[in-house]
Amino acid sequence: MRNTPSDLGEQVSRALAEDIGGGDITAALLDDKATGSGRVIAREDTVLCGRPWVDEVYRQLAPKLAAEWHFAEGDSIPADSILYTVHGNARVLLTAERTALNFLQLLCAIAARSRELAAAVAHTGCRLLDTRKTLPGLRSAQKYAVRAGGCHNHRMGLYDAFLIKENHIRASGGIARAIGRARQSQPGKPVEIEVCDLDELEEAIAAGADIALLDNFSPGQIRSAVALAVGRCKLEASGGIGEETLVEIAETGVDYISLGILTKHCRAADLSFLLD
Repeated sequence: MRNTPSDLGEQVSRALAEDIGGGDITAALLDDKATGSGRVIAREDTVLCGRPWVDEVYRQLAPKLAAEWHFAEGDSIPADSILYTVHGNARVLLTAERTALNFLQLLCAIAARSRELAAAVAHTGCRLLDTRKTLPGLRSAQKYAVRAGGCHNHRMGLYDAFLIKENHIRASGGIARAIGRARQSQPGKPVEIEVCDLDELEEAIAAGADIALLDNFSPGQIRSAVALAVGRCKLEASGGIGEETLVEIAETGVDYISLGILTKHCRAADLSFLLD
């Protein structure tokens, strides 16, 4: 649906191996022929995200077992809704429970948070971006959830776009030199560079930066930067931006706001699995 990550199967297999190890000794207490039906219930309003991960958990444990989903990926979910039901071997259902819920709770929470913040700035032209502040091994999953909620992805890692920060600039010998080296070493890759004031912004624009990262600029400083850069360079605001300042900054006319809180500060959605 939203370009599920190529490493989804690996994520699930690692999670199952971490949880099951040499075998689920508690589920083994059940008769191996026992069957049951389970359902996952949302205990709070959320956004459904993570269906492919849940489906993959069941596929890896029992290829013929499949969840019956009652909502589509990306749907807004009212509290007390049943997200899916599943029927099959009771041992498998209980062994799968925690891994399936871990993925689903995390991704629903990120999607819900992303949707809430995207709605707050929907009246502006500003796009909200995630960052690389993600759980190790789950970056592609978390960035998928950001997209499901209506926000956007920044670079996936250190390989797909330049983000030249203060230490890179110092080590390279200045803004113009850093941008020049980036263009020479990886032609065609987007070049973004951090600036600390309007003079550095002007220097970055003159050197041909695609995007300037406005580091901890006040709303007034961002408005001045927008006036300086309009038609010449895209601008991204970053640094200490939370819900209390988000709308004001989006209304300055800045192109992007990057938010670590999309992936870093999420509380898992409150979901429960009940076996009948």
